[in-house]
Amino acid sequence: MIAVDDASTDNTFQCLSAIACEDSRLTVLQVSRNAGPAAARNLALSRTRARYVTVLDADDLMIEGRLAGLLALADAGGWDIVADDLYKVASFREGAPKRRVFSQQQIGQQEITLEAFIRGNLSRLHGDRGEMGFLKPLIRREFLVRHHVAYDETLRLGEDYIFYAAALAAGARFLLTDPLGYYALTRADSLSGRHSASDLAALVAADQRFGHLAGLTRAERAMLREHEIETQKRWRWLWLIEAVKSRDLGEIARCFMAPPAVIATLLSNLAEQFVLRGRAAVSPSRKGPGA
Repeated sequence: MIAVDDASTDNTFQCLSAIACEDSRLTVLQVSRNAGPAAARNLALSRTRARYVTVLDADDLMIEGRLAGLLALADAGGWDIVADDLYKVASFREGAPKRRVFSQQQIGQQEITLEAFIRGNLSRLHGDRGEMGFLKPLIRREFLVRHHVAYDETLRLGEDYIFYAAALAAGARFLLTDPLGYYALTRADSLSGRHSASDLAALVAADQRFGHLAGLTRAERAMLREHEIETQKRWRWLWLIEAVKSRDLGEIARCFMAPPAVIATLLSNLAEQFVLRGRAAVSPSRKGPGA
C-alpha cells in the first residue's frame, strides 16, 4: 500500500508514518503543496511496481477478499480493467443502509466500451454520484505504462473519469461486475461533493481535448460532446452566479457565449430564481382589510 499525504493540515502524516514503522508493507509519501487527487495518484503510480493497481479513497473502506475477487477475474479473462459496483453508505456501523452506486439491479459481468463508459457518466442518467467515474477498479499497471496513460493533473473533479476513458481509448478491455466489497462514505462536507466553477471549467476543457483524439468513432465523439454540454451547464451557471454577484457585465455576457442547449438552461435557471425571489418578497403573513 502507498499512502499519499496531499499536504494535509492535521496529523495525518504522523499517523501514517507511525503505522509504516510497524508494517513495512506501507509506504508513505508526502507532498509540500496540495495538488489534488490526480497528482497524488500519479505520484503513487510512479512508485509502485505491482502487476495491478487500485485506488482506495481516504474516507472509504474495502472488505477482505475484494481485491482477490477482482484479481481472479482479471487473470481469468485477461482484462486490463476490472471494476465492481460500489456501495454508498452514510456510516460504517453494522446494519447501516447501503445503496449501489451505478446499478440497483444485478449486472453479472459486462464488458464496458468507451461509448458505454461515457454514457455511464452522464448525470442526467446516473445522478447523485452514481456515475461510472466513481468506480475504483483494479488496473493492469503494464497497460498504463505501455500506453502512457496517467491522470490529468489539471483536474480536481472528474480525474478518474478522464483517466479510465483515456485507458479505454488506448484499447483497454474493461469488465464491470456486481459489488465485491468497496464502501464509499458519503458526507455532506465531503471535498468530492463540492466543486467550483474553475473545477468544472477544467473538466469541460478535458472533454474538449479528449474529443480531438484520433481514432474515436462518431458515436464516441457524440457521447463526449453530450458529457461536455452537461458539464458546461453546471459550470456556466456557477460562473454566472459569480459574475452577477460581482456585477461584471462583461463576465455575464461571456457566460452566455455557449451552445444553445447551455443558454436555454441558463435562462431557465434565471427564470426559476426570479420566480422564487418574487415569492420570497411577498410576506405570507400579510392579511387583507378586515382580517
